[in-house]
Amino acid sequence: MSGSLTSLSRRGLLSIGVAGAGAALARPVLGEPATLNAQLSGYLDGLHDPVMIRDGDIYHVFGSGGWTGKAGLSWRISNDLHSWRDNGSPFDSVPDWAAKAIPDARAIWAPDIQFVDGLFRLYYSVSTAGSMRSVTGFATSPTLDRGSARYGWTDHGLVVESFAGGTYNVIDANFVVDFAGDHWLAFGSYWSGLKLVALDKKSGKPKAGAPIHPIAYRPPAAPGGDEPVEGAFLFPRDGYYYLFVSYDYCCRKEKSNYYVAVGRARSITGPYLSKEGEPILDGHGTVVLAETPWGSTNWRGPGHCGLYRDRTRDLIVYHAYDVANAARPTLRLAELAWDKEGWPIALA
Repeated sequence: MSGSLTSLSRRGLLSIGVAGAGAALARPVLGEPATLNAQLSGYLDGLHDPVMIRDGDIYHVFGSGGWTGKAGLSWRISNDLHSWRDNGSPFDSVPDWAAKAIPDARAIWAPDIQFVDGLFRLYYSVSTAGSMRSVTGFATSPTLDRGSARYGWTDHGLVVESFAGGTYNVIDANFVVDFAGDHWLAFGSYWSGLKLVALDKKSGKPKAGAPIHPIAYRPPAAPGGDEPVEGAFLFPRDGYYYLFVSYDYCCRKEKSNYYVAVGRARSITGPYLSKEGEPILDGHGTVVLAETPWGSTNWRGPGHCGLYRDRTRDLIVYHAYDVANAARPTLRLAELAWDKEGWPIALA
């Protein structure tokens, strides 16, 4: 671990601070405008694994089902990024094909939303806790306006799947278009880490015979331990691909120590390196969001982020656990600044 906390090797964050690096660290200076987090209101509670997009003048955030007591993906909307309201769910139950594949599944997980070839494309995953048996599919709609006659989701079924006894898990999908216009899907959680596969542009599913590329891994802290890395999000910018990942543990309420790190590469298949040139495939990364010192603030375990380029600014949406509200997973949102070397800083 470096003294500046910009890169770290195996485990968690200690009581070392760095300006702009953590969700709990950035504080507006007197006279500066309040951060987006400081202006959030409305329906923020019960959100996990968020992603964001805008349709017209409305911002949309989608998140995992289950955290609000409902199986369907959570869907919230806002006109100004400040006040958020419930927008129901794109579909209320686990799709039939996925329920048949994963009979014990109780909710839809970890969406990703992108606008692709005139349609909103919503990837989602279905699995059960701690299982490698998982499936990811996607659905499309011409609009996100529920009042429009054009609104309606068409499910396109299975994209990728994994099985018990395999080497990787397919949850937490993230769709990305590279600088050449080719389509890719990142996915993965624990086990052998995060992967990337090329997609067919017409079907939205893997190309026949396409190899699975490893892009991130978290070596165990001790022999036989687990490998806590998940939540890939790829963000192309200025000739680089930035790979945002979530390290350590979510879903433990106030004991959650999740955090977000990033690496970048010139090629979408990697290798992804931290600011100090250390490989993400060895568990390194430059910290973007973290609670430091851990356990010292109201907002625990900031992680599982999505990024969105909103006209002239870049936004990062994520969840953190609100200690003041029974440590419920809660919507958090920040603008991203970029340092002179092109590395992101969350103005959280």
